[in-house]
Amino acid sequence: MQAVILAGGKGRRLRPYTTILPKPMMPIGDQPILGLIINKLAQSGITKIVLTVGYLAGIIEAYFGNGEKYGVEIEYFVEDEPLGTAGCLSLIDDLEEEFVVTNGDILSDLDYNDLLECHRKGGKKVTICSYRKEVPISLGVLELEDSKVVDYVEKPTYEFNVSTGIYVLNRSVVEYIPRKQHFDFPSLIKKLIEKKEPINVYQFKGEWYDIGREEDYKVVLEKFFDE
Repeated sequence: MQAVILAGGKGRRLRPYTTILPKPMMPIGDQPILGLIINKLAQSGITKIVLTVGYLAGIIEAYFGNGEKYGVEIEYFVEDEPLGTAGCLSLIDDLEEEFVVTNGDILSDLDYNDLLECHRKGGKKVTICSYRKEVPISLGVLELEDSKVVDYVEKPTYEFNVSTGIYVLNRSVVEYIPRKQHFDFPSLIKKLIEKKEPINVYQFKGEWYDIGREEDYKVVLEKFFDE
């Protein structure tokens, strides 16, 4: 199996840390988050890795090399200019018929084999790994009807189904991605919906953190050092 890890972002939300480190190299314990992702993929038998890199790419390439120390084969796709989270896929050679795509700043205890089984059973071209996320609002929320207040909810918490930034794709999906243009995954999903292409969803209920968000990164560090 093959996985594409998107590791080219500038990590603006984690500045000033990411002025000297690419976001996927942010440390958790004695290794970067990207190393934890690669280890998790390898444990699931996914040993062919394509790293898409751009910002401070040399640091990532110098650290991971050909992937031998992780028991995987790593190839690099270097973006000369940012192509978005999906745009690079149209330019990567030798994509397999079925492959995993994950952001390079996601920490989870996801079982990739379960995700792949869901994708195969679903029989769709795309499977999105989703997560039920609680979002607290630190304000009083007004519920209105015809400009009249019918309720006042103080600091409510809402739940949403969010994308984890982890997907399984069939290679045929690449046909929907314009070449050499900036194109993100939300645009790809919207295009598939527009074309009436059904999309499969894997509802993940384990632990999931977006390390690109400073609040998630701090939670992970606290959990790691408390253990």
